Amino acid sequence: MLLRLVPEFELRRDVLPWLAERGCAAALDTSENSSALYVVNVERNGKIIYTWKGNQRNTHIGLYDLQTKQNEHLYMFEKNLHIISCSINNERTLLAVSFCQYTEEEKATQLLQSVSKYLTLLIEIHPINNVRVLKAVDSCVRVQFLYPVEGRNASRESRLLLVSEDKYIEQFDIHVVAEEEHKVVIQKSGQLPRARVADDLVWAQWDMMEQRLFYIVPKESKSTLRCVQFYPEENFKSILESHLDIAVNDTQLKLVNFGYDYCQDQDVASKSLKNLQVFTSKAGGLCVCCSLVSDIPHEIIYSIYFLHKGYNKTFTVSLERAESHQLKEVAFMNLDYYVAAYLPGQFLHLLNIQHPDMLCYSLFLTGEDARIDTLQNCSIRCPWVSAALDSSAGSLYHVSISDSALLQLLHKSKRDCERLAALHCALLYFQHTEDLEMQIIQWISENLSTCHSFDPIQEFIIASLYCRLCPETENLDKLLPYTSLQDWIGAVPGVICATDIISLPVLEFQNSKGFWEKLNSNLESVKYAEPHLHYHSKVLRREWCNLSEEREERRTTAYLRNIFENAKKVLSHLDTWDSGARLVPLFEEEDYQQQLLMGLMVAQLKDHLMRHLQYVGKKKIDQIVLDYVANLLNLVHRIMKEVWRRYQLHSCIFCFDERGSAAEFAVFHIMSRILEAANGMCMPLPPGFHTLHLGLGVRCLPLHTLLHYIDNGILQLTETCVRKLLKDLDDTEQNEKLKFSIVMRLPEALGQKVRQYWNHPINANFIARKYVKLLLEKLGNRQCSRPVPERLSFPVEFLPLNYLTNMLAEIENQGVHPYEKQDHVNARFVEETALKHTMTLLGLKYS
Repeated sequence: MLLRLVPEFELRRDVLPWLAERGCAAALDTSENSSALYVVNVERNGKIIYTWKGNQRNTHIGLYDLQTKQNEHLYMFEKNLHIISCSINNERTLLAVSFCQYTEEEKATQLLQSVSKYLTLLIEIHPINNVRVLKAVDSCVRVQFLYPVEGRNASRESRLLLVSEDKYIEQFDIHVVAEEEHKVVIQKSGQLPRARVADDLVWAQWDMMEQRLFYIVPKESKSTLRCVQFYPEENFKSILESHLDIAVNDTQLKLVNFGYDYCQDQDVASKSLKNLQVFTSKAGGLCVCCSLVSDIPHEIIYSIYFLHKGYNKTFTVSLERAESHQLKEVAFMNLDYYVAAYLPGQFLHLLNIQHPDMLCYSLFLTGEDARIDTLQNCSIRCPWVSAALDSSAGSLYHVSISDSALLQLLHKSKRDCERLAALHCALLYFQHTEDLEMQIIQWISENLSTCHSFDPIQEFIIASLYCRLCPETENLDKLLPYTSLQDWIGAVPGVICATDIISLPVLEFQNSKGFWEKLNSNLESVKYAEPHLHYHSKVLRREWCNLSEEREERRTTAYLRNIFENAKKVLSHLDTWDSGARLVPLFEEEDYQQQLLMGLMVAQLKDHLMRHLQYVGKKKIDQIVLDYVANLLNLVHRIMKEVWRRYQLHSCIFCFDERGSAAEFAVFHIMSRILEAANGMCMPLPPGFHTLHLGLGVRCLPLHTLLHYIDNGILQLTETCVRKLLKDLDDTEQNEKLKFSIVMRLPEALGQKVRQYWNHPINANFIARKYVKLLLEKLGNRQCSRPVPERLSFPVEFLPLNYLTNMLAEIENQGVHPYEKQDHVNARFVEETALKHTMTLLGLKYS
């Protein structure tokens, strides 16, 4: 099961034993009358209010504290009542209760027909003292105390919301005073001050953690969502308005998180399939989740309005097997980064709130993977993030995604959409741990050839960098890439998705921090993100290619010096993280191309962030960029280290006198995929990567395949590897063929450095030819009249060679010398090499 539900509170476990100690449990027959004991409300501070019927059919109200795990008896009515709503203030001095005095059947027997059906009371409970009637009406009323911010001292003022079935909400201001012996009473004896909060609403939801009221007002065929924010020191203010294409039934007021009336919830669930909830996330996400009624049997429709993104997605799911009486509304749960849409026995849909644009980042499961044993019905509500209250069972759960189940799903999934969604969930939802990274890298190494629509190495690196750096700086998540994919053209089997553009919400706030500031930032990025704000490597690739083709003399400019200085900072920054001996032989040599790419990435990413995060400051941005590039190199090294450890390779494998093992070939294949991923993203690799890759290639590949890889740029010739190859391998026929093939493919600058390490006639012949060609190219039409230089100690009567040698010597005397760093390569060297080669061809011995 992907979702893990841990019970934090259960009536049977946490309340029934306590009632048994008080002698009340015998009166509870939960098997026949499940409404005898049920949860009425969950307060912001973790207090759970419940009610039960006593031995004399009295109605009791109790409280359970999630922190102390203690129960407390709050109040008792000496008659059989049905409690509809109940709330206690933060100081636990006042209790508001709304209840039904009689049922419709009992009304016919009432002698006084003028008695109101519903009564709302305000009770002093510290100690139990006065009772004040707030409402006596024939319409249902819900009550909810406002709670101050955490850590605030006890207040002499409490504020209470009353939500009427007549479609209005008002706030009561209640002042209390402390009398003798810590007795707390309501200060005013007259009418309590009140203020109207909302009118004509048809739906409302209470956000207890953030003290926000969301409500909907109908307007023709559409609806207007509004939000009222309650402040601890001030009153309240309407802060949001958004127009939604939702037709809400206006015949009955629907309430969410305003208490949990068990009987009424059962009645509503049996009459309507409509379920509507609003969820927020810490990153400034705002979603409206709505379960819609479908005219087609066995079809489920639900919509998610991503208000912070400016569009909504409507999902249609066709159920393969279901009986009509089993179809219920879709339940929604808020997991902060995800919204879970759940239909018991059918499916579980984890919808990515932060990146909802592509379906491949949301996970749709059916069958055993979607099963949640503890939730077999849809009568659940989310009092806060990652919490689910099953009002019918009287249980409160902490909801989270199981990391072990997610990794199992990653391993067994056959579809790319499931793999990608599970991979992103593992990287972005969970905190990074070494064990989790190791398991993901293991999965990547086993599935490089099975993922067809995305590169798992690219996704691992990009998503890991996003997860590591974005939480540290506000709005950085809008500037750094979170995926390597530009779009997704695939489909999720079993789900039809339709996307519609909607108008952005209108916010009205000043100097507000926290959620509203983040939501406003998200809306601003939607308005002005043309072109997209996320960093892209197109410009980096173009600049890198241009600089790579520059001539040697242009590599000393101030611009390039600054770029290489950036690279040095990255490598020194990386050394502070891993100063010990490394298992994989990386970071042990200089690599001009990779250092150039590192420095360019630092420069361009810095410019990108400075355009949009100027308020952060240059010093902070410099640190972010260094961390980004250093973490990138570290992730590649982490992959290599896990692969090295898995295949049990030694730290040094540059021994070319024997063939590579199957393990080395597997590592070579993984390194080739890492190189492919890096080239696709224009991403630098750790210095020494190409040397290690070439060394494995020489050991594992046949010669024709090796040369094919070199010619196509998959393997790059490096000085370290070529020098070791020329020095260590003896000159057998097979090795000569390998060496000559490598030497022929060396770039000119590299060839001048390493050819001297192969003391062989073939190499000498090649050097002499190259030297003659370069000298003749430089000669042009110039005439030379210089004395004949020093020749061999014995005369050679071979006129063509004599003429060529004299001409080369004359050019050298003019100051032309292509191989300035190799003094032994001169006209005399050419003459001696030519003689040796000629004697070899004639089958004669040269002495």
